[in-house]
Amino acid sequence: MAQFQNQNVDLHYEIYGEGFPVLLFAPGGMRSAIDFWAHGPWNPIEALQHDFKVIAMDQRNAGTSQAPITAADNWLTYTADHLRLLDHLQVDQCHLLGGCIGGAFSFSLMRAAPSRVAAAVIQQSIGLDQNQAAFYEMFDGWAADQKRLDPALSDQTLSSFRSNLYDTDFVFSATRAEVALCDNPLLVLMGQDLYHPESVSRDIAALAPNAELITDWKANGAETAERVLQFLKAHTPN
Repeated sequence: MAQFQNQNVDLHYEIYGEGFPVLLFAPGGMRSAIDFWAHGPWNPIEALQHDFKVIAMDQRNAGTSQAPITAADNWLTYTADHLRLLDHLQVDQCHLLGGCIGGAFSFSLMRAAPSRVAAAVIQQSIGLDQNQAAFYEMFDGWAADQKRLDPALSDQTLSSFRSNLYDTDFVFSATRAEVALCDNPLLVLMGQDLYHPESVSRDIAALAPNAELITDWKANGAETAERVLQFLKAHTPN
């Protein structure tokens, strides 16, 4: 277990294996943390650590990571954490693998620093499709926990933060036009539920110029792990 402290932000991360780095963004919504990987159809830490250096992390104010919450926070606040962690680890370029909210984190990082991403796996990304109320409810449950930890945290601050994240479009951190400009190689594992709409996954794969869509990946975790492994190996710089 390791902690990276930058000013008043304290991020928990763990490293498994050696080789070209893969930065993981876990599922779990606002509670995105390493432990969520153990509950999915496959576990990328177990699947990739023999061939890559796998960097897993708890997002700010999830798991054991902590940071202040302000009304100005947005997707780029998380992206700044990710870039600082990569700098701290002296990682110039990496692959990304993001599940659920990790799809939004991935697109935000690829928008901000495309040259630092060799390829990305987008696993059932969150996205907007007549489901904004569900994301509000998810955020508000997390926000209630944050207020118990810090009673001075105001409803106005939390409401502004929620709006900055979810009063947006498409994958929340990027519009359709911005995804269409993303030429990083993408492997899209399709979503099929309220938070991870099938329409969003299909649109990502159709819009991004260098994307491949896998529609049925949950039934066979070992097969999915192998396909992801081969995709990342194929796009690992020599």
